[in-house]
Amino acid sequence: MNNSEPLNDSEVLRRESLEYHSRKPYGKTATLPTKPFETQHDLSLAYSPGVAEPVREISKNPEMVNRYTGKNNLVAVVTNGSAVLGLGNVGPLAAKPVMEGKAVLFKKFANIDVFDIEVDSSSNQDFIETVARISPTFGGINLEDIAAPDCFEIERALVQRLNIPVFHDDQHGTAIIIAAGLLNALKIRDKKLKSAHIVCLGAGAAAIASMQLLLTLGASKENITIVDRKGVVHPGRTDLNLYKQIFARSTEKRTLAEAVDGADIFIGLSGGNLLSAAMVKSMADCPIIFALANPDPEISPKLALAARDDIIIATGRSDFPNQVNNVLCFPFIFRGALDARATTINLEMKIAAVKALQNLTSEPILDEIRSAYPDEDLEYGPNYIIPKPLDPRLEGYVATAVRRAAIESGVAGRSNLGEKLE
Repeated sequence: MNNSEPLNDSEVLRRESLEYHSRKPYGKTATLPTKPFETQHDLSLAYSPGVAEPVREISKNPEMVNRYTGKNNLVAVVTNGSAVLGLGNVGPLAAKPVMEGKAVLFKKFANIDVFDIEVDSSSNQDFIETVARISPTFGGINLEDIAAPDCFEIERALVQRLNIPVFHDDQHGTAIIIAAGLLNALKIRDKKLKSAHIVCLGAGAAAIASMQLLLTLGASKENITIVDRKGVVHPGRTDLNLYKQIFARSTEKRTLAEAVDGADIFIGLSGGNLLSAAMVKSMADCPIIFALANPDPEISPKLALAARDDIIIATGRSDFPNQVNNVLCFPFIFRGALDARATTINLEMKIAAVKALQNLTSEPILDEIRSAYPDEDLEYGPNYIIPKPLDPRLEGYVATAVRRAAIESGVAGRSNLGEKLE
């Protein structure tokens, strides 16, 4: 490249990102002591001989580990690197910058400490065994960037085996944010989830989990059409895995264009520029479009709005309104679960998070949020169907709702002293 030529946006971002990550100290995370460590007496308390006392207490009552260690505020972000962002199977080593980034978000938004764990495993069983064996270190496990369908088996096995929260954010975090935004969009357009015709482009972890959650919230299975790389998922296909078979729909439609014709809702969890303007025009009145592929959505908001002006559109990008961003969910799901000493993250807790996000969106917008997003129309409506990540009320709404749901559904634990949490 000629040095006199201006850099394009992607090259500028590439250079800035590499410079950002390579500043000393390298990476994005570090560990710091949380107790005084300045004198010989501090040393004698922090390690030998003083440390023997909490060891004795924990050996007598394992619940005391939450009083005398940081276990209950420590989450493992674990990956095998098989489905990292939109980059695919880059392996565990190349996945580490993403896992460090996840750690920063946990700490920034919910004050949760994280160890990122990148596992070089040759099979699902190896991965499951590794995570299970290190689980006593942690208060919760956040599975990340694991390809479907392996992620379903891994999560199911770990949920059954461990008595701490296990959560695959790519599945459930995405599903929760989609559901919250979609319920608000339907309310704005005076449509009902039960009667809405939904087309989902993509059949990976996020897509399957999102459709399952929408079913729980009232969507009709007969009105859901999933489209993967080979077209519409239907019972006549012989290449469907177990999870796609659940959503195989008897229909004569075979292509995406046929599927979206007359649809009320399009949810894209696939790749860029796969939904055309003509397809948008063929949808039902006042359609709702979630084009969530990153960095390029299935259709750009500009192109979609040029095709018709009665749509509500969301993307995964921060430079457009209605960003579907998992950071609205996973830090606060874990904050609520950890505060409740929950043994799992169950469906009731996920639905509580959906409702909390939905309700927060219709609350008055704080001045500090308007200042942070000066170029956006932040009023409940077509351009504001989901909260902003910088809304300071997220923890109060979502974490509190999740904690309460854990207690009410009977999966909360006990406090350090053994009394039941309330």
